[in-house]
Amino acid sequence: MRNKRILLGITGGIAAYKIAFLIRLLKKEGAEVKCLMTPASCDFISPLVVSTLSENPVGIEFWNKSTGEWANHVDYGLWADIFVIAPVTANTLAKMAAGACDNLVLATYLSMKGKTLVAPAMDLDMYAHPATKRNLELIQRDGVSIIPAEHGHLASGLEGEGRMAEPETIFSWIENHLYATEELRGKKILVTAGPTYESLDPVRFIGNHSSGKMGFAITKELLRRGAEVVLVTGPTKLTLSHPNLTVIAVKSSDQMFENVEKHWGSMDGGVFSAAVADYKPKAVANQKIKKSDTELTLELVKTHDILAWAGDCKSPHQILVGFALETNNLIENGTSKLQRKHLDFIVLNSLEDAGAGFGVDTNRISILDIHNNLTSFELKQKSEVASDIVDYYVKFKK
Repeated sequence: MRNKRILLGITGGIAAYKIAFLIRLLKKEGAEVKCLMTPASCDFISPLVVSTLSENPVGIEFWNKSTGEWANHVDYGLWADIFVIAPVTANTLAKMAAGACDNLVLATYLSMKGKTLVAPAMDLDMYAHPATKRNLELIQRDGVSIIPAEHGHLASGLEGEGRMAEPETIFSWIENHLYATEELRGKKILVTAGPTYESLDPVRFIGNHSSGKMGFAITKELLRRGAEVVLVTGPTKLTLSHPNLTVIAVKSSDQMFENVEKHWGSMDGGVFSAAVADYKPKAVANQKIKKSDTELTLELVKTHDILAWAGDCKSPHQILVGFALETNNLIENGTSKLQRKHLDFIVLNSLEDAGAGFGVDTNRISILDIHNNLTSFELKQKSEVASDIVDYYVKFKK
């Protein structure tokens, strides 16, 4: 989002405190952020906090009484690439639907030249009320995109639908509207990501150092280009939310295989970036294995070769992408894997390259395809690497 201009409008709901986290996400990705606040919102989040995090003055009133300066709502509307109003209370929603203009946020909304997104937040009965539904429909007809409220614990103490979408979700909506393309619209793509953990006992497991960062970056890029994505991910600290995304969290290779087997037949393609364990314990202890004075011998058996299974079962129209992380003989091992597992192309990376591998934010890859084309890329951020991989996917011809 480098150099993108994001205008945030904050209204008077308890969910306003979450906007601090949204601003941090946007700034971290290089966006320029300006914020407008209704007077009521100042009771829920400090303008000083908002100004400090956004690194810009905050607009609250139509004019600054101490300096006599006018806050020009027209200029705000012309400046912004996108206007995000969050939280949107029932009161603000009703005013937007009616075209009311009694504060700076609403005046800017009526002056906005670009896209407006809103994230409603209210109690469950208010959110379900026919008047609220009618007002949401009205602003949608006016071209506003609505980030649906979520189910969860509400400030009233009740639990239900009405909780404002989390900052990460709002961020994804902003990103999608700023960068979305139609290249993969209508395509369904399966992505696997992260490690698998193979249990030894209720406490211990065999695993690896995969963080899932590469698979999640690829998923974001596929979503940005309009695809519907099913993400089957092993244990990871990463989160991702998007209206076209289904996330299935698993732990073991058996669970990953079960979900890949379930969904693969309905997909147009797959990017299998998960670091799936090659072996698992033959027997899993019911109780924690106690330390003893003697050596412990483990008997391991092969896990499902998920990528090979997908290659054996793929339809002619499906594109299958695999990964190979090697410590030596990268091209030879990658070529063998490409052929054995009936892949269309394979992404090669080596632990010998500084800045590549598990847990880091960068990667250096080469792509080898079934036509014996080998394309190498420089060390890049994983988000940029994901863009290169998806570019190759979009342009790939069988």
